[in-house]
Amino acid sequence: MKIRDRYIFAKFWILSYLRIALMGLRHGPFNMVRELIRYPWLRHLLKVAGLMGRLATGRTGAFLEAVCMIQYSVVCSIADILTDIFTYNDRLIINEDMVPPEIARAMGLKTWNAEVLGILLPMLDQRAMEEYIDASENEGIPPDICSLPKSTMGLTLRGEMPPALAIVTSNLPCDGGMTSYALMERELKVPVYRLDVPFNFYSKRAEEYFANDLREMIAWLEKNTPGRMDWDRLREICEERNRMTEYELELWEMLRTKPAPLAAEAVYLGHLWHFNMSGGVKESTGVFRRLVELAQNNLERNIPAVKNEKYRAVLWNPPFLHFLEIFNWIERTYGVTLIIDSMTYNRVPMIDTSTPDTMLRGLGTMIMQGPMARHTRGPAENYLDDIFRLYKHFDLDMVWVAGHVGCKNTAALNGVLREKCRAAGIPLLILEYDLSDPRIVTHEGMISQIEYFMDNVMKAEKFE
Repeated sequence: MKIRDRYIFAKFWILSYLRIALMGLRHGPFNMVRELIRYPWLRHLLKVAGLMGRLATGRTGAFLEAVCMIQYSVVCSIADILTDIFTYNDRLIINEDMVPPEIARAMGLKTWNAEVLGILLPMLDQRAMEEYIDASENEGIPPDICSLPKSTMGLTLRGEMPPALAIVTSNLPCDGGMTSYALMERELKVPVYRLDVPFNFYSKRAEEYFANDLREMIAWLEKNTPGRMDWDRLREICEERNRMTEYELELWEMLRTKPAPLAAEAVYLGHLWHFNMSGGVKESTGVFRRLVELAQNNLERNIPAVKNEKYRAVLWNPPFLHFLEIFNWIERTYGVTLIIDSMTYNRVPMIDTSTPDTMLRGLGTMIMQGPMARHTRGPAENYLDDIFRLYKHFDLDMVWVAGHVGCKNTAALNGVLREKCRAAGIPLLILEYDLSDPRIVTHEGMISQIEYFMDNVMKAEKFE
C-alpha cells in the first residue's frame, strides 16, 4: 500500500473511533455502560476497523478513499441515531426500513429503523445476528422466512429494541417483513400505523391514494406523539434530498465509462445507507458531492477503480451483508467490477416541493417504489425489465442475482429470468446464500459458486 493510501486508511480509521468515543463521552461513561448492558449489540460497532480493513484490501487512490469515507459516514450517522435513542425517548418512534424518516423528522420526531441492526451488524460481524435469528425460530417463527425480519423479531423478543411511542410500518416489501410487525406490536405494546401500498403502484390513482394515506399517517402521529408537521421544514428536507439525488445521477453517468472510475461499496453502500436512513441531511449530500469529485478525479487521470477491469456486473437483490468483501475478492481474482445494484438503481423523479400535496405525492412515489418493493410487487415486468435496461445502459458483461433463500418473491421469478437471459445470451449467476445468516451457505460455499460460474460460463482465468 502506498504512503498516501496508508494515510487515507489511517485517517478514516482514527476518525471512526473518535466519533464513537465522542458519542460515549457526550452520553457519559456511566450511562454508556448502562446502555451496553441494555443493548448488547452495541459492542459490534467497535468492529468497524475489521470491516474497513477487509474492504480496503488491494484498493488504492480515489477508490480507497471513497470506500473508507462511506464507512466513516455510516459510523457518524449511526452515532447520531444512537444519541437520539439514548436522549429523546419522549419523541422516539420506530419506523420500518421501507418507510424513510423524512416526514417524521419534519415533525420534530426521532426515528429508529427497526431493521437497521439486521442490515448493519452482519457487515461488522458475520455471526452477529445468529442469536436473534435463533430466538425467533425458538419462539415458533418458521425457519424458511427471510432472516432480516427474523433478526428484527429476535431483537424484539430479547428486549433489545429501543422503547418508542409508536411504530410506523407498511405492507412492504414482503409477507415476512410485513407480518413481523404483528409480533412487535404484541411485544412492545405501542400503537402501530400501517401504510397501505397498492399492488399496482405505477399509476396516478395509486399516487393520489398513497399521498392521502401519508396525510392520515401525519394526523395519526400528531394524535399519538408530540410531533407536529412543519411543512417548511419538510420542504427543506426534500430539497436537500433532491440535491443528493442530483449528485448520484451525475455519478451514475460517470459509471458508464469503461473502465469505471468508482464501483462496489462506493456506489451501493452509500445509497443503501444515506437514501434510506439519512436522506435530506446536508452531511449525506456532502458524501455524494465528494463521491462525484473522486470519480471525476479518476476520470480525468484515466485511473480505473478496479485495476485490470475485465468484466462489468450488476447485482440484483440485496447485497451480501455478512460477506460484504466478496466484491473486493472478485475484483482481485477475476477483474469483475460491480457497477451498480438493484437496491441503488431507481427511476423515481425528483420531489416537487411547491406545495404540501406535491411533496407528499413525491415522497409517496419514493416509498411505493422503494428498494426490493418496486421489483417484487405487481407484474413480473417490474422485476425483469430494469435488469435488461441496466445491462444495456452500463454495457455490462454479466448479471448476478443474490439468491437469498428466504426471499420467496424473487425465487419464483428467477426461472423466468434464466430463460430470458439464455435467449439474450446474457451470462447469469444466481448465487444462493442467506441475507443475514452465514450458516445457511458459508463464505466458502459462496466462493465455490462464483468460481464454478467464472470457470465454466465465463471461461475466465484467475489473476491470483
